[in-house]
Amino acid sequence: MPRRERPRPISKGTAIIDDELAVAGANVAVAAQPPRRAVRRRRPLGSASSAWLFLLPSAAALLGVLLVPLAYAMWLSLFDYDIGAGIDRFIGLGNYSALLADQQFWDSLGRTVLIVVSAVTLEFTLGLLVAYGLYRLTFGVRTLNLLMFMPNVITPVVAALFLRWIFVSRWGLLSGILIGLGIFPPDFLGDPAWARAVVILSDAWQFTPFMILVLYAGLNTVDQSQIEAAQIDGAGPWTLLLRIMVPAIRPLIAFVLAIRLMDAFRFFDQIYVLTAGGPGTSTETITLYTYALAFRLLQVGKASALGVITLLIVAAVILGMVMTLYRRDRGAF
Repeated sequence: MPRRERPRPISKGTAIIDDELAVAGANVAVAAQPPRRAVRRRRPLGSASSAWLFLLPSAAALLGVLLVPLAYAMWLSLFDYDIGAGIDRFIGLGNYSALLADQQFWDSLGRTVLIVVSAVTLEFTLGLLVAYGLYRLTFGVRTLNLLMFMPNVITPVVAALFLRWIFVSRWGLLSGILIGLGIFPPDFLGDPAWARAVVILSDAWQFTPFMILVLYAGLNTVDQSQIEAAQIDGAGPWTLLLRIMVPAIRPLIAFVLAIRLMDAFRFFDQIYVLTAGGPGTSTETITLYTYALAFRLLQVGKASALGVITLLIVAAVILGMVMTLYRRDRGAF
């Protein structure tokens, strides 16, 4: 007799059917549930609306400390406001046209540009060289940074008094050293050329540490793989600095030069203590001329107009630097 075959088990098909029934039942249950109300989520703390809450105190402080005095100075620049003569009448742009026709304004602007460009160039050159030297050191960098940054902490008036004691003619420290060596010293603060040199050196002495600190931090951010590749190709220390590291930190260089240019155009404290703009007007910068107009001649309207002109000049210089850097990065030229 032929052998009877046993029926095959249908457990697998049964399991599939059970799964399909379970899924269908779940869908029916979900469809039968009432619709839920949409829950409104709160915006995170860092959203744009909540960010304004943090900006309001700073914006109020800037408005009260910076923008309101600036707007008031612009308003005064439109008036012939002379405290000594008791004159206060609206003249529009008369103060600006009078300043642009004033030869003393152009002379003070020329001296300002000379002193600012010379001081900032000297500070940047010394700062870059010293920062590169610190970068190549293997020990004692923190101590040297701390010691070199000390002149930048001193109040400018105190620093100017200290430097005046050094450079004053005949009985100053430097004159005494030169006389002791048998050298007749020049009149450092009485000769126009020497007075300008002393003013430039005083600014460089106090603010070169700022350049050193920022440029040293920038040099430490240069990609080491580029430096190692250049060293493998035989690049020396100067090639590394000028061809590899300086182009890599060009945005930082533009930033630090912009900061120093803005600060140097306001150069007043040290010049006033050292030379008071003399001898004659050889060291009278645009800020000293503004001071003389406001507090000696009491021509407040004209002094306000000069302050606005100074602001526009500095803003134009900084904007030109930023645009040049941006166009170079975009490959324009």
